[in-house]
Amino acid sequence: MSEKLVECVPNFSEGRNKEVIKQITDEIEKVEGVKLLDVDPGSDMNRTVVTFIGAPEGVKEAAFNAIKKASELIDMHTHKGSHPRMGATDVCPFVPVSGITTEECIELSKDVARRVGEELGIPVYLYEKSAQMPERENLAIIRQGEYEALEEKLKKPEWKPDFGPAEFNATAGATVIGVREFLIAYNISLNTREVLHATDIAFALREKGRSAREGKTGSPFYYKRAKILKYKDGEYPCGLDDFTGKTIDETIKHCKKEHGFDLIELLKLNGVDPKHPEGQSVKIPGKFKHCKAIGWMVPEYDRVQISINLTNYKVTSMHHVLEETRKLAAERGLVVTGSEIVGMVPYPALLETGKFYLKKQGRSTGIPIRDILNTAVQSLGLNDVSEFKIEERVLGLPKNPGDALVELKVTDFVDEVSRESPAPGGGSIAALSGALGAALSSMVSNLTANKRGSELVDDILNEAADKCQEIKNALVKAVDDDTNAFNAYMEARRLPNKTEEQKRAKEDAMQNGLKQAVRVPLNTAQLSYKAIEIAEVAAQNGNPNSITDVGVGAQAAYTGVLGGIYNVLINLKDIKDDKFNKEMKSTCADLKAKAQTKLNDVLNYVESKLNA
Repeated sequence: MSEKLVECVPNFSEGRNKEVIKQITDEIEKVEGVKLLDVDPGSDMNRTVVTFIGAPEGVKEAAFNAIKKASELIDMHTHKGSHPRMGATDVCPFVPVSGITTEECIELSKDVARRVGEELGIPVYLYEKSAQMPERENLAIIRQGEYEALEEKLKKPEWKPDFGPAEFNATAGATVIGVREFLIAYNISLNTREVLHATDIAFALREKGRSAREGKTGSPFYYKRAKILKYKDGEYPCGLDDFTGKTIDETIKHCKKEHGFDLIELLKLNGVDPKHPEGQSVKIPGKFKHCKAIGWMVPEYDRVQISINLTNYKVTSMHHVLEETRKLAAERGLVVTGSEIVGMVPYPALLETGKFYLKKQGRSTGIPIRDILNTAVQSLGLNDVSEFKIEERVLGLPKNPGDALVELKVTDFVDEVSRESPAPGGGSIAALSGALGAALSSMVSNLTANKRGSELVDDILNEAADKCQEIKNALVKAVDDDTNAFNAYMEARRLPNKTEEQKRAKEDAMQNGLKQAVRVPLNTAQLSYKAIEIAEVAAQNGNPNSITDVGVGAQAAYTGVLGGIYNVLINLKDIKDDKFNKEMKSTCADLKAKAQTKLNDVLNYVESKLNA
């Protein structure tokens, strides 16, 4: 079972005073088991985004302590900044990372919100997945009017906070707390100092869109069109075409049928009552769901940026908005100079972006993970305004423990194998052999595909390279897994056995540990067999000049099969479950026969080409 981990990303309304920021982050670092991952202050925004991670109880304590310290040090009376805000701690989201359900995380967020409201006297609103009512799910709606409108807002019954007093806290303002999907804070830089240019593109990107304008102009800049359209009694324009409904319902139906968007949802997103929109500006949607964006000037970089929050990167990710921005910028005579990620980015998001650009370039995605991530960093231009370090900024980056066998130099690993200690032994070598076999087939596939004249085999070999990388990565992990395979068994052997009940429990634990140890080399054998299968594909479709590499790879993978099987069989002798043993022996016999046949097929093909 994976460790329970929660990420917390509080945004504090202070981005200039380094001492204040440090006092806040010190409160986080004081909590045992909590790791401060990133502190990102913005001087012009006068806002700092802090990212930390840890076990649920530690994260709860660190979040409360940081909010408390911020309320003591930040005075919203005097706060000015370019980013929307309503409190000293403006928003405090929690993100379930691993081992914890969304529901558990929601309860955690409520516990923190309750303490902040009761102990600190700060009005707290719950948002996103923690929201108690649908109209409070969206942060932008809760924050409308910002700090300046908060005093009057709190007097309205519909804006009674979820926790804390319905009274204006002039110093601390109000705080929004909740559970959300991982939010990627992403800024795109443009080669201009004109904020209206950035805002014009931001409105075209963001889900809530913009106010529609009358007429057309020769300029691609939408804001240069004639005056803004308004809803009037009996006149409800669509905004995207010439249609004007006599009722708002007519226009809602038209927008759905002709343009495919929900006008009711769009109006709510913009704080407009869909039943009574009269007097309000006509709204048209932007390009992307789960995308929030504004434009601002950043003197530090001497250019404007489009500041974007991607609230569900699985629907809209960085490459989606960047490519559209590049297109919209070019139409306006602008150039995207690069982009930046504020805080952390999930590993799957950056990986997917790297694969997107590799495919766009007609290159294979079946390459090492680090190469894919570097492609993403280069393609997004993440080093434009500051250095982007993958090791520090990517959350969930696959890493081996510092003492892992696979982190040793080749010479050190070989020396370690040669010593009198029983591990690493044949099982680890089998896994490494299988990994090398898969790597060679990946190499041949990548050497052949996506070249001039390779069009007929590109899809076949690109898929083969992808599969090889998956197998390679799994088998590299198995090098250490095999050495650690007996951990559960050895732990079981240390259990007490004084009573009959303890003896039975110990015996059951030992047997389960042995079965677990058997499954590791079996997995090595099965993955290595798949590597032989792909070697056949690489041999038949790859560059003939690399045919011997395929042969070596197939033979290495066969060693992985045979080594895995041997380690299964030798461990069965201590397992007392006859049915389990019979199934394992049968599985191994079938696998060995298939592997021998497939290896012969590959080697015969290779040798036929050598003798041609």
